[in-house]
This record gives sequence, structure tokens and C-alpha cells, in this order.
Amino acid sequence: MTTNHPPLGPFFLDPNDPDAFPDVSLALADPDGLLAIGGDLSPARLLAAYTRGIFPWYSKGQPILWWSPNPRAVIYPKELHISRRLRRTLCRGQFTVTLDHAFAQVIAECAKSRSDQRGTWITQEMRQAYAQLHHLGYAHSVEVWQDDRLVGGMYGVSLGKVFFGESMFSRETDASKVAMVYLCKQLECWGFALLDCQVQSAHLDSMGAMPLARDKFIESLARHTDQPMQHRTWTFDDDLKQAILRT
Repeated sequence: MTTNHPPLGPFFLDPNDPDAFPDVSLALADPDGLLAIGGDLSPARLLAAYTRGIFPWYSKGQPILWWSPNPRAVIYPKELHISRRLRRTLCRGQFTVTLDHAFAQVIAECAKSRSDQRGTWITQEMRQAYAQLHHLGYAHSVEVWQDDRLVGGMYGVSLGKVFFGESMFSRETDASKVAMVYLCKQLECWGFALLDCQVQSAHLDSMGAMPLARDKFIESLARHTDQPMQHRTWTFDDDLKQAILRT
């Protein structure tokens, strides 16, 4: 007797239907989360992907690869962990932090070669795609400045009350962590449910990232992404810095 099982990914996407993603339960276990191949990076397809817990990640010369790993690494903004060392950095006031002031610069810095393996996937095609999302009010950047020099930051996509972190960089000690603190505290003020970190890393774990089973992650997206856009262009609340220093 034979038993019919549903096929497992990766699936080839219909280039004419940006909404046609397979169910994430069909993603491969090895490599973890690989779900689909192809399509494009149009705003419609990217937003459809994020709403379903899917993101693109591929290197130059590869087709577009779409992923939904299990478990998912997430940070709940209210549960962000700030170490003693990081608190001292925040209190010294050596950095100035802004929102949506230099999106193109942040993504360009994130795209530069670096020691971790996720440093090569931000192709020119990806940069242009997320610049479009930024123009539409869905993608946002956090910038960390020392004097007039951009020394750290991160960017990602916002849907409803979920922020999907894409990448971060640091040119000075703790600069990317400072970006994360400011972002999480602002997201908390706006009532965001979670920050998606995609996959675990020691850097993120040190700030309170935790694994969340994919089915639970998808349930959370269903509850929280279908809410009004926070703002097209983001700015920090006026009293956020003092609130951070009091934590």
C-alpha cells in the first residue's frame, strides 16, 4: 500500500501571481525553511511573503530563494534584555540615534562584506526592492551616529504591529545593539507585538531573542499584521531617550 504525502518544497513560484506562495508547513527541514524559488522582488510579492512569515535570502548568481525557518527567532519588545555593559554605553551618550534619516546608507553598510555568513545576500536587486518598500512606507531604518559619522544601524519591514528585522551593522562597539534598544523601546510605545529576527544568533540571543515554533509565529502574524500602518515615515517619540535611560 502506498500513502500519498504532500510534496515538500522548494516550489517554483508563478511569475505572474505575486500572491501565490505555498503553505509554510511545506518548507524543507534541510536546509531549514527553504520553501520556494523564483518570482520577483516586487512590493506586492514581498508584502505577501512577509504576511505569511516568508522572506527572501539568496546570494548573487542564485535565483531568488524564499524561506520560512522553524523555529523562528523573535524578540518581544517588552522583554528586550539590556546588559549592564550596554546600559553604560547608553548612559555615556556617545551616540545619536535617528529613524528613517538614511535608509539607503544603512542598507549599503549592511550589504558590505563582513565576518558573518549573512553579509553577502543583500544584492543590488535586494537594495532596490527594499528602497521601494521604504518609499511606500513599509521599510524603515534605524541610524546610529557618532558625531556626523554613521557607525551602526539596522533596517526591516513593518506590517501592522510586527517589525521584520532584515539586517544590522556596527562600525563601533555596541552601535548595532544601541539601534536595537531604541527600536524595541519605540515599538513597545507603539504597541507592537513582536520583532522578527528570522534565525538565532549569539548577538540576538544576548538581547533576549527566543525561538518560536513556526506555527505559533504564523498565528501571531495573522493576529497582528492586519492592522493600520503606524506611519509612513518614522520618528522617535520626543521623550524616548529619557525613557530608555530610566530602564
